[in-house]
Amino acid sequence: MNKVEINISNVSKKFKDISALDNVSMRFETGKLYGIIGPAGAGKTTLFRLMLRLMRAGAGNIEYVADGRAMRFADFAENIAYMPQSQSLYADLSVNEHLEFFKKLYGIGDAEYAKKKQELVHLARLDKFLDRPAGHLSGGMYKKLGLMCALLRSPKVMLLDEPTNGVDPISRREFWSLLHASLAQGILVIMTTAYMDEAERCSEVVLMESGRVLGAGEPRDLLNRYRCANFDEFFLKRGGEK
Repeated sequence: MNKVEINISNVSKKFKDISALDNVSMRFETGKLYGIIGPAGAGKTTLFRLMLRLMRAGAGNIEYVADGRAMRFADFAENIAYMPQSQSLYADLSVNEHLEFFKKLYGIGDAEYAKKKQELVHLARLDKFLDRPAGHLSGGMYKKLGLMCALLRSPKVMLLDEPTNGVDPISRREFWSLLHASLAQGILVIMTTAYMDEAERCSEVVLMESGRVLGAGEPRDLLNRYRCANFDEFFLKRGGEK
């Protein structure tokens, strides 16, 4: 499996009388980092849950395509890694023990594991903390460990729900180094973020508000289209228009 596409077509989802997603369409493909941005209640997390089949859409379709062939989600699911906003690692297991645990869980061979571990530990700068329990890591280190565990099995798709929320600037920068390393391996990365400066570092962004897509494309093209210096200004203008 070399090229992956995810096609979301006219998807809607309601919770009683509240419309969480309203006729949403977007397309994602291998080798790009997509940012889905918008205020709280935009529908970002709901979209991820629908993509993971954790809930059913009220209307529309989400299609997974591998090398030009549409696949059933049940057959494709093992290629997806997901980091929810509240990630739970084992507080009493060290960084090294977490990596060993996921090595066994994913059935990764010794040679592949040794190479992958060395690369990830270096990028995350956790080489001095391999024996530290996860419960004693800083917030940034904890998030990086979660991403390392997800990347260990080389997924084809990564869904990251506000992965750097509450993380210090240095750890955010190191987290992004891990993300760019995953892109170099041909992984499709889709993330939601509350940090508008991070959105501008994505290959493409999807702007969402109140369950609707406002626009999508390369960050600079969108900012030029809406005559905004940054995405903070874009959403501030939206708030002023209501």
